[in-house]
Amino acid sequence: MENINPRVDIAFKKIFGVEENKDLLISLINSIVSEKDKVADVILLNPYNPQNFKNDKLSILDIKAKGENGKYFNIEIQISDEADYDKRALYYWAKVYTEQLKGGEDYSQLSKAIGIHILNFTSILGVEKYHNVFNIREKDSNLVYFKDLELHTIELKKFCNNQNEELKDIVEKVKTSLDVWGAFLTRHDLLNRDNLPKNLDKPYLKKALDVLTVMNFGEEERQAYEDHLKWLRIEANTLKKYESKGFEAGLERRKLEIASNMKRGGMPTKDIIKYTGMPEEEIEKL
Repeated sequence: MENINPRVDIAFKKIFGVEENKDLLISLINSIVSEKDKVADVILLNPYNPQNFKNDKLSILDIKAKGENGKYFNIEIQISDEADYDKRALYYWAKVYTEQLKGGEDYSQLSKAIGIHILNFTSILGVEKYHNVFNIREKDSNLVYFKDLELHTIELKKFCNNQNEELKDIVEKVKTSLDVWGAFLTRHDLLNRDNLPKNLDKPYLKKALDVLTVMNFGEEERQAYEDHLKWLRIEANTLKKYESKGFEAGLERRKLEIASNMKRGGMPTKDIIKYTGMPEEEIEKL
């Protein structure tokens, strides 16, 4: 098997969702959340289990954790765009928030829940920054009143969308610890743990590269990994093909991503036309 890609959800959870790599998960969380939400330790609520691939072919691959401060985290990497992904993100957050309470417990027992969604596609158009934070604010005063809801999106294609970039190009982008993780997730192929540039020479990055190097899959895991890897390749090839024909970035790219997923999902062409407005001949080429 070729080098493991950490953007494939199975590999991502095997890196960050196991007890022996809990320090990597803590580092990732702390690189994303605000100072007041940082954690020194976490409890993995659904650790990665290879047996899931024998019992359930569609194992849940998000990572649920509880910080020592009582706050809950749901971390997920999403390989491919899906219709209504924003609704799915809210649904995942709601499950983490509501599942805190057991029968008869008071609402005062609820703690803040933070959703972290690492996306391998562009979801928020018209915004250049790759890390965005969402919560509920009062329309006029901008007051944050419902403080228990917080969602983060990390759009990796906004960090690195050019596979021709060299290591020096990646290094120039790295200013924060989240940028270090962005470099790992997007261009791990350029990183040599024994010869890292100064701003990438971090113990947690070296360990992540080590984990990636020695990672092994069982038969069921390997098949699932290969199947999920195909989604990444289809996404990349589809966008490359149409961008070379002069399609504008932004809205047109978004249409292509959605249409491609709809077609893979078996949606009739007439319905894809209805929802995307793309010509039939372009859809048939996908």
